[in-house]
Amino acid sequence: MKKNIALVAGGYSGEAVISVQSAAVIEKQLDSSKYNVYKIAISRNSWTYTGADGKTAEIDKNDFSLPLNGSKVTFDAVFIGIHGTPGEDGRLQGYFEMLGIPYTSCGMVTSALTFNKSYCNKIVAALDVVNVSKSAHIFKDQPYDAAALLQQLRLPVFVKPAEGGSSIGMSKVTKAEELPAAIEKAFKEDNQVLIEEFIKGRELTCGLFKVNGQLTVLPITEVISSKEFFDYEAKYTPGVSQEITPAQVPDEITQRVQQTAGILYDKLNCRGIVRIDFIWEEATGKLFFLEVNTMPGQSENSLVPQQVRASGRTLQEFYGMLIEESLKLKA
Repeated sequence: MKKNIALVAGGYSGEAVISVQSAAVIEKQLDSSKYNVYKIAISRNSWTYTGADGKTAEIDKNDFSLPLNGSKVTFDAVFIGIHGTPGEDGRLQGYFEMLGIPYTSCGMVTSALTFNKSYCNKIVAALDVVNVSKSAHIFKDQPYDAAALLQQLRLPVFVKPAEGGSSIGMSKVTKAEELPAAIEKAFKEDNQVLIEEFIKGRELTCGLFKVNGQLTVLPITEVISSKEFFDYEAKYTPGVSQEITPAQVPDEITQRVQQTAGILYDKLNCRGIVRIDFIWEEATGKLFFLEVNTMPGQSENSLVPQQVRASGRTLQEFYGMLIEESLKLKA
């Protein structure tokens, strides 16, 4: 008997458009012989399903059911395809946990922790398995002194919203006088801002997931941007960045990235597909942690789909594995 799967897309943040693109790829790749897929577009104003006939129906948020054609569709599992709020920050995870509906991503606490880059940095630093760049964490409703911040940190620095993704609101600051404007730009996206020292090196990232208790670490990717850093344009505009999978780095570095990512996956209690980003500082040989993405991009050319194909798997096989693993949580 086919399972009813809700594929949630959209969201409340500036990443909603990217979420819709990812969800379209996921929907196309899900095995229609195994799953009835209902794509639910989530916005602040509505949670809506649109049928093939163009008719719409609103989700009943009391039990996350779908009134459709005089009956009620309930879901065996939810494939969370939302980047940013509320699909990557623990909000939907907590909602589905209260309803007892399995879902494909990390749990509520892990999602909330990793979504806040500053708090995640502190936890990762305490684990003492990888270097973490020196940083400062400031809040919109609390005074800060830009000059004092630069006495703590060495220029250049990155200024970014503590919660958010796709490098929205992010700036690279090379001169002291640029810092206040960069902070204000980040505060337009979030009430918390992370300021961290720039690490010169090569950006390496890998996806990983666990099925039947067995962790699979995908081939790593090197991201080479023609911009100063891997910003929104570099991530989503063809030709602005070069992504090499598998990364052309020494085997020892590949192994170190994959091993470190695996340790962090377990220590942070991750679930489903996660992508962890690093900077390899060639000059010193040090590996630095960048961030954890608990809902990495799934458009055709996104990093994780590249890595899945490089591992010899199809996206249909991969997404099916994520769903089947989530269903075990209900058993």
